[in-house]
Amino acid sequence: MLPVVAGQFSGSRVQIPVGGSPLADVGGAVLVQSVAGVFLLARTSASSFSAVDAICSHESCTITGTSGDIYVCPCHGSRYNRSGKVMAGPATASLRQFPTTFTDGTVTIAL
Repeated sequence: MLPVVAGQFSGSRVQIPVGGSPLADVGGAVLVQSVAGVFLLARTSASSFSAVDAICSHESCTITGTSGDIYVCPCHGSRYNRSGKVMAGPATASLRQFPTTFTDGTVTIAL
């Protein structure tokens, strides 16, 4: 199961503080919950993050699992890489990606 963190929605973005979360280390990943939706957020390098929609493209289940650096849908086992690309079905469509920025210890997901 992915750790769950709260994202702060403001305007057209969701902000997530990194300190004290699994995102503090490269390779860390979380499920971000916000009023704007749910996102899968992973730290891919010291200053880069990958954000994708956490709703499976197969039957709209929320993706909550991980196996190494692969996201796993709990409903039917679809697997996605950190960029949201389908690695194993039954899903056939990739997850939507969102641009991110990292400033002053906070990741911002642009919607």
